[in-house]
Amino acid sequence: MQLKRRDFLRTAAPVSLLPFVLGGYSVQAFGRSPLLETLVASATETDRVLVLIQMNGGNDGLNTVIPLDQYTNLTGARGNIVIKESKVLRLTDETGLHPAMTGMQSLFDQKKLAVIQSVGYPNPNFSHFRATDIWLSGSDANQTVPSGWMGRYLDDEFPDYPNGYPSAVAPDPLAIQIGSVVSTGFQGPQTQMGIAITSSNSFYQLVTGVVDTAPDSRAGHELTFVRHVVQQTQAYTARIKAAAAKAVNRSPLYPAPGQNSLADQLKIVAQLIAGGLKTRLYVVSIGGFDTHSGQVDGSATELGAHAALLGRLSAAVSAFQDDLALLGAEDRVVGMTFSEFGRRIKSNASLGTDHGTAAPVFLFGKQVASGILGTNPVIPAFVTGNDNLEMQFDFRNIYASLLSDWFKVPDDELQSVLLKNFVPLSLVGSPNVAELVARRVRLFQNYPNPFNGSTRIRFFTNGDELSIKVFDTVGREVAVLAEGSFSPGEHEVSFNADNLPSGLYFYRVSTGNARAVKSMMLVK
Repeated sequence: MQLKRRDFLRTAAPVSLLPFVLGGYSVQAFGRSPLLETLVASATETDRVLVLIQMNGGNDGLNTVIPLDQYTNLTGARGNIVIKESKVLRLTDETGLHPAMTGMQSLFDQKKLAVIQSVGYPNPNFSHFRATDIWLSGSDANQTVPSGWMGRYLDDEFPDYPNGYPSAVAPDPLAIQIGSVVSTGFQGPQTQMGIAITSSNSFYQLVTGVVDTAPDSRAGHELTFVRHVVQQTQAYTARIKAAAAKAVNRSPLYPAPGQNSLADQLKIVAQLIAGGLKTRLYVVSIGGFDTHSGQVDGSATELGAHAALLGRLSAAVSAFQDDLALLGAEDRVVGMTFSEFGRRIKSNASLGTDHGTAAPVFLFGKQVASGILGTNPVIPAFVTGNDNLEMQFDFRNIYASLLSDWFKVPDDELQSVLLKNFVPLSLVGSPNVAELVARRVRLFQNYPNPFNGSTRIRFFTNGDELSIKVFDTVGREVAVLAEGSFSPGEHEVSFNADNLPSGLYFYRVSTGNARAVKSMMLVK
């Protein structure tokens, strides 16, 4: 049977192995994405960059971002692992960080860190593999999507990839993963839209651009394709090496090489960004968060395996941000952490926690809307081993914000990549989106919350035209509470939800290019 090129590509990722090592790590590069299209076309060093940090294993959010206002109930639920209140690093009177996260506390104080509370998705899955797939594909829990949320951009924009790349407009890899595993987030509907820079090729083919003719056999065209990818990878290798040679890391905060693998990875990313590489997306990772047992030291709960992991995360992010500032690049870089799920409210008898639901996400960088988005998760007075945290924000709302506010992706393209119309949360921007919004409009938490039937929403306006709308978790508009102009000052509107089902809702105020979003919980 004839092997068709499309069928071949569906099962074989275009990966080439090149002997290129940077800072002790191999580097994987991925192809062009519409997510990054406008950035690459401009080809300027002010183009924006997103750095994703994957925390593999399922991070315990309740011992990471600690709800001090519910400390009594928290102690009742996990007395054998809870962090002593006196040890918690306070962000506000109600919320604190694990004591190992001094670097991230410093970033919060510098207004370079945002904490997004209770991030998840409806009907969460507790399998590491399936939950990771959901996060990377952007799918619903009951939906199997073979493509990644960025791979869908890749396929739409570059159906003939990798033909024609690198090019004068896009000479560099558009996304890089430090490490050896190809992220399924970059999988297109038909093929993996990228190459791996980890093996060597003929120098002659590199300088001449000639690919050896494949034999006229059943798989000849596929072999030609593989050879083309190999040649392309070599060209990207040269670009990465050139960028690495142009910049030297400056931060003294980096741990010694080999002591913190995440810091080692981020050190490379900072070097490539400062060296002028036009890559706009980087993926790095840190593992070990599957803490079923031995999460803490029994004699000192602020110590132990989880403390070591969070300490490495905090130190790496802090050093990376300091490096970007010293290298003059922090204005155009935003970072995000994520883990496939959180852990249960109640600890187990092995000084650990089992697979759970929602967990906090961190955004970091000079351009983030710093602060805490959402409220502390609710810890009941009586908790069983099966109890989990309620989701406040869908992770795809964060993706929508990064795409819309950071990369300026048009609204009509958001639904195509995210499969539904998720509401952006106004998390990043330039100038700082929080300052921009505060000058024009402020949105306050509804009261009561949670609510049954109706609730009240206060807002402040400078007198500009505005609208206040309510959306459900998949972005459907369910109510318009206000439209038009109001006199400068504070106002209040009511939201009646008698005809709506229980669940999470978002209310958003928009005025010009400024907007603010908050969540509320309807309980009937």
